[in-house]
Amino acid sequence: MAEQTTWSVAEPQKLTFEEPVTELRVRVVGGTVNVVAADEGPARLEVAEVDGPPLHVVQEGGVLTISYEDLPWNGSQGFKKWFEDKPWKAWSSSASGRKAWERSATVTLTVPASTHVQLAAVTATAFVSGVSGGTEVNGVSGDATLVGLSGKVKAHTVSGSVEAQSLTGELGFRSVSGGLTVVDGAGGTVRADSVSGDMLIDLALDPAVPRPVEIQLNSVSGQVAIRLPHPADARVEANTATGGVSNAFEDLRVSGQLGAKRITGTLGAGTGTLRATTVSGAIALLRRPAADTPATPIALDKKVL
Repeated sequence: MAEQTTWSVAEPQKLTFEEPVTELRVRVVGGTVNVVAADEGPARLEVAEVDGPPLHVVQEGGVLTISYEDLPWNGSQGFKKWFEDKPWKAWSSSASGRKAWERSATVTLTVPASTHVQLAAVTATAFVSGVSGGTEVNGVSGDATLVGLSGKVKAHTVSGSVEAQSLTGELGFRSVSGGLTVVDGAGGTVRADSVSGDMLIDLALDPAVPRPVEIQLNSVSGQVAIRLPHPADARVEANTATGGVSNAFEDLRVSGQLGAKRITGTLGAGTGTLRATTVSGAIALLRRPAADTPATPIALDKKVL
């Protein structure tokens, strides 16, 4: 059985972990969590601020956990159960007069790039960069920024938004009202579901590494914009019940005038798949400029859509 080492961090502090770290688990309520991959050297933790209970840091074998003593890491459903058992807006006041949910921490973790990262937060913002071992982000209202990740990426939020830049692996996203923005997506696989959050997907696939796109987007009232590289290669089916549509590809057909509208057809050989469905949200299919032409950021123009 692996030896367990624990720390209680109640004030700004730096820790270096000499034992190798292969998995990182972080659970916080408020504040900021930064996870940065490093090519060499041991894993490190820098705590810049702690407000409320001290952080509970545990290393056991290759697993490094940063959490609270009343927020233990006890499986994939543990965070959800803890949140439901102790509604964070209704916890009783402590002896000091502050609510138990009023806690925050600002932490930066430097880990090997191959580390598998699992991060859960209530209102904290998250930033994860350079990790290749797979990343899971679960949040309530905090936003997350994911940059340069490879491996499988999963992001689930209630109202927090996710911005993903230069991802090369598969991305899965699920939210109630949070939005998703993918910038320079190089993985080609995006599966996203949101009730009212907007989705902006901008793919920048490497022509030297051919791969079929696999895009599946579902929303009820959120707007959807997808920009594909040119030439594109996918079977396309985009549907909206009452929203507008915009299409930049001559090979695709727009049908329906009143009510439901569809964009269908095949781009290139049709080896990939693009499916997008909304009820009242608009859908736009955009063409990315040629590889030697700078691409401007895309945005949803609701006046046009």
